[in-house]
Amino acid sequence: MTTLVAVPVKDLVNAKQRLVPLLSPPERSELARAMLEDVLEALGRARLGEVMVVTRDPSVESLAGRLGAAVLRENDNRGHTEAVAHAQRAALARGANRFLTIPGDVPCTTAEELTVLAAALAAGPGVVFVPSLSGFGTNAALLEPPTALPLKFGEPSFDNHLVAARAAGLQPLVLRLPGVGLDIDAPEDLALLLERGPSTRSAGLLISLGVPARLAGQRGGA
Repeated sequence: MTTLVAVPVKDLVNAKQRLVPLLSPPERSELARAMLEDVLEALGRARLGEVMVVTRDPSVESLAGRLGAAVLRENDNRGHTEAVAHAQRAALARGANRFLTIPGDVPCTTAEELTVLAAALAAGPGVVFVPSLSGFGTNAALLEPPTALPLKFGEPSFDNHLVAARAAGLQPLVLRLPGVGLDIDAPEDLALLLERGPSTRSAGLLISLGVPARLAGQRGGA
């Protein structure tokens, strides 16, 4: 059984626009980098299969190589959905039996969670989805075979994926994993990251930047 794991990553320079009220552009870029490192390190420990970062950012390519991940280059930044479809095609071309996609902004992901996710398809062909904490987004999708289902992201992708899987004659499995489920997009997500992933690189960066005090000031001024 061979698995290809795809991690789509946008340009770090323009990362995390919803954090503009709290973090400067260089800080947002640093955070995006730290989160990707957390995710790739968890994947490395889980040893699920070949990890491939989908990007067009040379700095992301360099980071991926340093952490032992392959790179699938995009010529244009056409969004998360097309990046995942690009990776699905690569998985098929490489003869992978399974395809897992997980974003680079879920820094509380653990190797233990990823192992649980991989084991969920023990019985063979099928699909597994991990919803975001809100329940609207899809933070991970495991497919066997890689072409079992086209994936389309953007809220409410979780419900849409369930409907599409059932329409294709599949019985989707749902796993609620707190680490994978926490994607970092808004200032309130940073508080959850500090609370739930204090040992991550990402939380360490936030602490070094004084973000806990900024969050406290933001709450005090609300």
